[in-house]
Amino acid sequence: MIQARRKPAFYLAVLATALAFVVILLGAYTRLTHAGLGCPDWPGCYGFVHVPLNEAQLAHAEMHFPDSPVEAQKGWNEMIHRYFAGSLGLLILGLAVHALVRRGRDGQPMRLPLVLLAVVIAQAAFGMWTVTLKLWPQVVTAHLLGGFTTLSLLFLLSLRLSGAFAPLQLPSKLRALAALALLMVIGQIALGGWVSSNYAAVACIDLPMCHGEWWPNMDFANGFHLTQHIGPNYLGGQLDSDARTAIHMTHRMGALCVTAVILLLAWNLQRHGLIGITALMLLGLSLQIGLGISNVLLHLPLPVAVAHNGGGAFLLLMLALVNYRVRAPAAKRVELPASSPIGLDAMERPVAYPSQG
Repeated sequence: MIQARRKPAFYLAVLATALAFVVILLGAYTRLTHAGLGCPDWPGCYGFVHVPLNEAQLAHAEMHFPDSPVEAQKGWNEMIHRYFAGSLGLLILGLAVHALVRRGRDGQPMRLPLVLLAVVIAQAAFGMWTVTLKLWPQVVTAHLLGGFTTLSLLFLLSLRLSGAFAPLQLPSKLRALAALALLMVIGQIALGGWVSSNYAAVACIDLPMCHGEWWPNMDFANGFHLTQHIGPNYLGGQLDSDARTAIHMTHRMGALCVTAVILLLAWNLQRHGLIGITALMLLGLSLQIGLGISNVLLHLPLPVAVAHNGGGAFLLLMLALVNYRVRAPAAKRVELPASSPIGLDAMERPVAYPSQG
């Protein structure tokens, strides 16, 4: 068997992917500890590269930010997130420079590293607007989606540089179903971001009903009013109970739809022998369902809520992997009989084939 050769920068891409996952968890922790405005300015904190420490720095912060008293713990939560995000940005810059230096050589991907660089620059802007617009839900949700986008693209780049996966000849209907599942997971993540940014996670604290009703009072118009006024401080949220209930219940209904589509996809994947990847996808789905239920019944404990963000990231990566496996260009695919028992072992066996950069 011909062994595929990993391309240069593969390990750097894997490191960046792992760091992006950590940044997502830190972002969730920052939101959930209400530390999104722990530093009222950007990119520093009260004019410093760290949270004010001594009396002189605290006096400076009080003078220049009289409406934002220093809360050291929240400030550090925010700044640690920024430090890790900044480090990720430098890694992505390194990947982009490496791609430019090696362009046209050994099938080096070119567009993907440059797209990643553009995404991380946009992420920096959204990080700034998150602070300057005082947690405006639209920006907070966009910032969260940008983080998941960065993670997904880095994972894709790692797959491209690994050369470890052989393309497969699979039915077009299966490829379409995989794409639908991926899009629905992205939509569900966006809904989750909207839940978080509007503080609607505990709008319902019972299951399977909400407020003891199958269809409680809900205000969808205000819950999904996307042109909310910019200006108020959105820390803690500005919506009333019925609007938050509408957001929460929409997220629940989205979870049911995502579950149905992923189960259908899993059934089709295992029919074509993709047992290992199916198991990973179902593991991610089960994890998310369990964490989501725990968030409601346990009233949003911090570790579980942070893990729910991580579970969403893991499920997204598994759907990205599925689509990467089934959507290879026709010229590269290899025949796979429907009865072929392909699991993780065969999925991980590398073969050599040209890359399209």
